[in-house]
Parts: sequence; structure tokens; C-alpha cells
Amino acid sequence: MSLTQRVLAGSLAIVVLLALLVVYVSDRRLENRLVHDTVDQLAREARLVSGQWRPGIDTDSLADDVGKHLSRRVTMVDTSGRVIGDTDFDGGALAALNNHLTRPEIIDARAKGMGWSRRRSASAGDEELYVAIQAPYGFARISMSTRTLGEIVGGAQRDVLIAAAFAVLVAIGLAGLFARGVSRPIVALRDVARSLAAGDLGRRPELTAAGEVGDLADALSRMAEQLETRLTALQQDDTLMTAMVESLNEGVIAVNTSGQVIRMNPSARFLLGIRDTIPFPLTQLPRDRVLRDALARGLSGGSSDPAECIVGGRNLAVTARPLKDGGAVLALLDLTPFRKLEAVRRDFVANVSHELRTPLTVINGFAETLVEDETLSGERRRFAEMIRSNARRMQGIVDDLLDLSRIESGGWKPEPRPTDVAPIARDVAAALRAVVDARGVDLCLELDASREVYADPTAVTQVLTNLVSNAARHTSSGAITIFSQPSVGGVVLGVRDTGIGIAPEHLPRIFERFYRVDEGRARDAGGTGLGLAIVRHLVEAHGGHVVAESTVGKGTVIRAFFPSPA
Repeated sequence: MSLTQRVLAGSLAIVVLLALLVVYVSDRRLENRLVHDTVDQLAREARLVSGQWRPGIDTDSLADDVGKHLSRRVTMVDTSGRVIGDTDFDGGALAALNNHLTRPEIIDARAKGMGWSRRRSASAGDEELYVAIQAPYGFARISMSTRTLGEIVGGAQRDVLIAAAFAVLVAIGLAGLFARGVSRPIVALRDVARSLAAGDLGRRPELTAAGEVGDLADALSRMAEQLETRLTALQQDDTLMTAMVESLNEGVIAVNTSGQVIRMNPSARFLLGIRDTIPFPLTQLPRDRVLRDALARGLSGGSSDPAECIVGGRNLAVTARPLKDGGAVLALLDLTPFRKLEAVRRDFVANVSHELRTPLTVINGFAETLVEDETLSGERRRFAEMIRSNARRMQGIVDDLLDLSRIESGGWKPEPRPTDVAPIARDVAAALRAVVDARGVDLCLELDASREVYADPTAVTQVLTNLVSNAARHTSSGAITIFSQPSVGGVVLGVRDTGIGIAPEHLPRIFERFYRVDEGRARDAGGTGLGLAIVRHLVEAHGGHVVAESTVGKGTVIRAFFPSPA
């Protein structure tokens, strides 16, 4: 049903209800008014009859004469209630009438001087209106049929109904005009709103009206302008974002809460070998455990750290982040070129190291021979010592490079087992005692009661050797301490010194190969720059990690965590 029809129907219903109410109220009031006026008139006529009632007069004849002139039924009742005169009854019929002292109007007239009642007459058979007046010799009663009153009320009802019908017709016409006037601008605004909802943001209300409808039209027009401005800005942002995502070398995948891939840039399609049209289910993605675990974590509301996997022969770094309203974004970084470069670098370092080992061995051997030759002069002996020292240092670098390459390439695999740290720590301390004593530093052991770590004994030996050697090169007073202590899920082995310390900006990089905090000092001390890198790789090969803490001028602590077996 349209707005015009609803307004018209509502108005019509109100008018009809009001008309019926007016008819009902007017009928009741008119009927009551007629009854009271008729009672007053009949009372006056009864008083007229009472005034003509004299002793010795024929009351029946009096009733007949008055009733004839007034066109009323006149009844004369004596004080005992016997009817002694009646317009409608004579002779024996008159004498047969019942005693009237029990009639309501007679009872009221006896008590108040005048009484009336409306009831069906036992003698006449129709409804009558009775009015009785107390007279000196009894009661004078005049009655009339209520049919006359009904005809008057019926005529008035017809007149009122005709007037009401006319009013309803007029109201329908006025309501129709009003409904059209109200609904026409609202319908126009509805059409504009539907057009805006359908995407036609150029549509504007054309009507101009006063009051609330005009305010609504202005508000709708302003809303349309704001929507157009914001939608244009959103479209520009979306275009820019799409262009940026599409141009990334990294793969980007967006997944909704229903497990559907809803966005994927060309790099992601290339890296994963996907050709399906978006959207498509997650089951179409490669079945790699790292990839699926990252997606599951992102969809559950968590973030995943970068994890490496191999998909289609490519090394990919996978990272997942949850979306604010549900779903997740998966980022893919192609590490294949870097891994190839690392492999080339490892091979190059290994090959060079192997090629350098033989000539360095020869140089070192001849240098030692020259140093031991007693015929050499002091200057030549000093040169030979320098050749031997640098050859040994280069040989140490080559050995460390070969160890590091073997670990990184997977050529060396740890064989962890329960290992007592105490004998290994004592052996390392004994092997490096001379170096430490030459620096004037004490070497101490602080081992936990259990002293057992789940690791490869050879790896533990090399870790402690490198850490103590590194500490000795940077400590000139105080003490170097080898310690072990239990930790959650494993055991910590470490070395603590009282050396020069490391500045905070250098700490994150000290485990990189060839990184030196002080280039000149480290080189003079004989360091290769590879010891801490080897330590890190050895510990990580066991599934552990290495942490360094240091304060400049106070010393350094390096802890290596070895996990317990699962």
C-alpha cells in the first residue's frame, strides 16, 4: 500500500469514527431531551386536568373530554388506587382495571407530587410514557405512546447520518489532496535515496519545500555530496593500494574468515604456481606444513615469525598477520637468489680455503726452518718470525673458514648425547692456560652440580675454546670464568670476563663473520673474526641460541643455551 493510500485510509477511518460518535451522542442527547420536554408538557396537561376535577363531577366524562381535546390518554385514579376515569375504557372495562397504587408514576406522585415512568402498558400493549400529578381527590395521569418520540429521533438520526455522509465525502476529498501533497515530496526523496543506494551519486533532490520535508531534501543532498566525495577518495586509495600491491616483488595473499583466498598479487601467483580465479578455497594452495601453519596462526588471530619453506623448488620466507575484522594476510619473500648466492659464497670460501691450506703449510714450514737457523742475523730472524706468525694466523683463518663452511653447508651434523661439562671445561682451561696467564688473568670454573648438557662433545669443546680465546684477547686484568647453570628446557653454558666490554650498538652484530668491534686491537690480538660466528652456528645446530650481554669497561657475558631432548 502506497503512502497516499495509507494516509487516505487513516484519515477516512478517523472521520468515520468521529461521524459515528457524533451520531451516537446526538441520538442519545436528543432522545433524552425529547423525553424530558414531553414529561414537562404532560405534567402541565395533567395539572390542567387536576384543576378541573371538582367534587360531584363525572371523572370518566372529564377524562374523555380532556383526552379528546389533547389527543392523549387521560386516567383518573382515586386515593385508594381505583381507576375512576379513563379515556380508553368505559363501564365494565373501566371497573376491571387493576389497582394503580403500585404503578411507578403513582408511587412517585404520592411521594413527590409528580412522577413519571416509561414502560410497556399492560392494557394498551405498546410502550407508553406516563406522567401522574397528585390531585386533591386522587391522581391525574396522562400518557402517550413513545412511538412518536421514536419517529422524531429516527428522523433526526437520518438527518445526522446524511450530514455525516456528506462530511465523510468532503473529508475524503480533502484527505486525498493532503495525502498527495505529503506523499509526493516523500516519494521523490525515496526515489533519490534508491538511486544513491544503487550507485548513482549524481542524483539530487529537485523539490523545494518549507518545513521538515525541505530540511530532509537539503540533508539528503548534502549526504549525497559527501558520499560522492568519500567514494571517490576510497576509489583512489583502492587504486593506489592495488597498484602498490600488484607491483611488489613479494607475494601477498589475503584470506577471509570463510577460508577463501580473496586477494593475490602476481608475485604470489608466480611463487606458488597458482592459476585459479579469485576467490578460491585454501585447499588450492600448496600443501606445505610451514605455509599452512602460518595461515592457521594468522586466522586464529596471532602473528607468525618469518619461517622458511621450499615450494616448487623455491626458498620462501613466510609471514602471517591477522586482519582487524577477521581473516589473515600472508606475505611471501623469495629467498632463492640469496640462498644461491650463499651457496656460491660457501663453495668459494671452501675452495679458496682448501687451495690456501697447502701453500700456507709450506710457508709456515720454511718460516719455522729459517727461525731455527742459528746462522741468521737478528734482522733476518725477525723477518722470519713475522712470516711464521702471519702464516700461522692465516692458517687459523683458513681452518676456521673450513669449519664454518662445513657447518653451514650441512656437511657436519651434531651427534648430541648427555655430556659432562666438567672434564671438557678443565681440558679447555688447561689448553688455554698459557694464553690466559700471559695476559695476567685468572681462569675460573663455576659449574652447576649436574654439569650435564645434551650436546655433541666436540661442539661443546669448540664453543668453550672459542669463547675463552675471545675473552682472553679482550681482557687484561681480572678473571675469565667458565660457568654452567640450569635453565627452563635446557642448560646454559657460558663465559664471563672482566674485559673492556662491548658498546650496545655493536652487540647485535658480534656473531657475524669477520665483524670486529675494534679492527686494530682485534687484529693485533690475533683474532680471526670467525670464532663467535662458529659458536653461533654450532649452538643453533643443536636447536639452541646464543646471547651476549656487556657493559663497557666492566666486561662481557656470553651464554649458549643447549635444549634438553624432547
